[in-house]
Amino acid sequence: MVKIQWYPGHMEKARRQMTERLRACDMVIELRDARIPQASMNPLLRSISGNKPRLILLTKCDLADPVQTKKWTEKLSDEQTVCMEADLLNDNRAAKKIIHASLQVMKEKREKQMARGIRPRAVRAMAAGIPNVGKSTMINRIIGKKTLKAEDRPGVTRSLTWIHADPQLDLLDTPGVLWPKFDDEFTGTVLAACGSISDDIVDVKMLAMDTVRIIQELYPSVLEDIYESGEVNPNGMLKAIAVKRNLVREDGAADTKRAAELFLNEFRKGKLGRISLEHVSEDAEDLHE
Repeated sequence: MVKIQWYPGHMEKARRQMTERLRACDMVIELRDARIPQASMNPLLRSISGNKPRLILLTKCDLADPVQTKKWTEKLSDEQTVCMEADLLNDNRAAKKIIHASLQVMKEKREKQMARGIRPRAVRAMAAGIPNVGKSTMINRIIGKKTLKAEDRPGVTRSLTWIHADPQLDLLDTPGVLWPKFDDEFTGTVLAACGSISDDIVDVKMLAMDTVRIIQELYPSVLEDIYESGEVNPNGMLKAIAVKRNLVREDGAADTKRAAELFLNEFRKGKLGRISLEHVSEDAEDLHE
């Protein structure tokens, strides 16, 4: 796999600001991509949030393998952490579910306040996660209108903004932040494959071949059925995709670069079916700690 790193200066600035502003927050709503629940966990967020109560949202669950998503929600939930899947684009009840889950996370503290005769104010939550995971989309869904700019590409949000999203929930919108060095090449690959790293800094063809290899290992027949090719070599699969989609260079050869771009786009849009690039294993680490 090709080694991928992406940590532009605005992310370091955002990390410092998040550390400072977190003191004003009651809890953290951590958004992760349901297709890659482990790779989309930012260890920097875990270190700066400390023991803050946490709600983990597995976003883009409509694109992920539902069996794996269910396993991940169970694995990532414990006595102090609520984990739930979230289809922010298609589920009309997503906002109510998130608000309810946030109040559940803060239930013990709020009950203690009420027992002392204190009327709890709105919960203050930091919405945080990797780039292009759906933070602004979530806030727009809760507000009920498009207040924040949300696009299907990383790096759109650049500043921290408080939003009075609901009478019971104030949200701090934050930029998508990665971390300076990925532990392994797989993490960088799947983050890039899911669109959380800018395509401008990666070799798209190599990324597509690595993604083909991962999907072939996890879902052996998917690509064969869609592109009508039993080719197991990733470069050979790109050639088959080029032929299937009639992508030809001026010299008549298969245009594997365009095939790579098309393949990644079809994966990201869910046109290959509901695919998770990370599956739960018995020896996987406890990711909510």
